[in-house]
Amino acid sequence: MNVNVLLLCGGNGAEHAISLISASYVEEQLRKNAGFNVVKAIIDHETFREATSGELITFNPGRTISFNAGNSRQTLPIDAVVPCLHGFPGETGDIQSFLRLMGLPCVGCDSESSRISFNKVLTKLCLTSLGIPNSPFIALAGADKESLSRAHAFFNEHQDVYVKAASQGSSIGCYHVSKEHDLEDSIVEAFTFSRDVLIEKTIPHRELEVAAYVYQGQLHISTPGEIIMPDNLFYTYEEKYSQDSGTVTTVTPAGLTPAIVERIQEVARRTFQGLKMQDLSRIDFFLTPEGEVLVNEPNTFPGMTPISMFPKLVEHMGLAMSEFFRDRVLAAIARQKAESSRALRM
Repeated sequence: MNVNVLLLCGGNGAEHAISLISASYVEEQLRKNAGFNVVKAIIDHETFREATSGELITFNPGRTISFNAGNSRQTLPIDAVVPCLHGFPGETGDIQSFLRLMGLPCVGCDSESSRISFNKVLTKLCLTSLGIPNSPFIALAGADKESLSRAHAFFNEHQDVYVKAASQGSSIGCYHVSKEHDLEDSIVEAFTFSRDVLIEKTIPHRELEVAAYVYQGQLHISTPGEIIMPDNLFYTYEEKYSQDSGTVTTVTPAGLTPAIVERIQEVARRTFQGLKMQDLSRIDFFLTPEGEVLVNEPNTFPGMTPISMFPKLVEHMGLAMSEFFRDRVLAAIARQKAESSRALRM
């Protein structure tokens, strides 16, 4: 069976460079599958370019792409797309909408669940309405006098907060505020990254993560991994990806009781299903000293770098990532065929 897979990476957001690293790993896993032909395309500004040649890629009717290959123009049918994009336009749902218009099967969450999960305010509102535990918060739509008054009241209630741009990933636009005189500057700065801002109560916690993924039609929730930060620092973008990071990750956290693991997996399952996620997600948790399990955030296309937690957790559960991607590519193709068949019957 020959399958042409278009692997998209890059994007116009702050996580462009990390997306390229993740895509190298995903490409390696996809190519381990016999019959899989992978074309990697880098999105940059308003263009799609073939990764090796740098040639422009155009999308054609009939689920094909074209690009210059040497002295000739190559047209290739595409069976499925893997959008290895962190932040815009992948986790925001934009690329999924485009691919749907083009009739191209896509691995991962659809546009609606991606958009909701990427916006921290929408995520918190959905989690709360679904009865899924998360930290106390307020949302701000602006930095006007009334909004700042609400922010000060929230700070005075909790004394220690995080101010977060609502629509950014990898801790970009996030600020720890423990002194009230820093609050307004942090809010104004966060608004430079996003149209909405979230303010959350700071929760003393252990940071635990699970891989939630579908394989052979069944949703699986991994056992938790843990992010252990030096001196209880905030897990910033730089701390996540720096070569000099002092952060330690482990897929075998110490001291978790079976009851806590079961609770985390139960809440992760409810989150994945409640937010209508598909194929894969990494769901991050806070575990408080009192044993309370709180959802921090879901990630609809988690990092796939050599130090990323999602692939480590999946393989810790006994599933090779190459087999996982093979299964999900074929599932995306089957979904598209089923959707086309339904449309023809209507």
